[in-house]
Amino acid sequence: MADLSLRQVPPHVAIIMDGNGRWAAARGLPRVAGHREGAKAVRRTIEAAIEQGVRYLTLFAFSSENWQRPPAEVADLTFLLKHYLRNELAELHDQGVCLKIIGDRARFGDTLSTELEAAEQKTAYNTKLTLVMALSYGGRADIVEAARRALAAGLDPAALTEQRFAGLLSTDGIPDPDLLIRTSGEQRISNFLLWQTAYSELFFTDVLWPDFGADDFAKAVEVYATRERRFGARPV
Repeated sequence: MADLSLRQVPPHVAIIMDGNGRWAAARGLPRVAGHREGAKAVRRTIEAAIEQGVRYLTLFAFSSENWQRPPAEVADLTFLLKHYLRNELAELHDQGVCLKIIGDRARFGDTLSTELEAAEQKTAYNTKLTLVMALSYGGRADIVEAARRALAAGLDPAALTEQRFAGLLSTDGIPDPDLLIRTSGEQRISNFLLWQTAYSELFFTDVLWPDFGADDFAKAVEVYATRERRFGARPV
């Protein structure tokens, strides 16, 4: 990465963090062990993003579909989210990380929702890295909710442009991801940032999320630097 210019570093990287369960199963451990190791990978990835000069990092931490998992696993995931927030917030703040939450946070209950809001307020003026955590998030639901906002505002259909519609999404004010990474070998988007990733470069790796580290992040950025982004147009 030493020879990469800042121009070649993606300003916004989004990651589908996949493979916690398979990592645990391969070691004969309960799934929650994989989620715990996955939380360590989150820390490594944030540090790597800051080191590489990435400005925005969006992590798919809990999908709207994850609520369909067994209650015990949902409880474990919620507990780990609380634990991470309470134990890592001070460090994130010291690192200059601004935390933003997208998704239906109300489903986590009043206590956690309040803590998430407080974390956003505490880090609101940090500028080193904007960390977007997608919690109880679904891309289709995001688009539907934006449509509802447009209807509620009485917007003239003729005046509803792509730019105005994007401003109604939960990611208003956040640039679209330049690079989307998915770990664990799966090659699909899984209802993540469907509108926002229309022109994102995609990078799939077989590395399971708990094993993902700075070298893996750097490899994805290096591959991104070789891509020619056309946005539907022909190269000049």
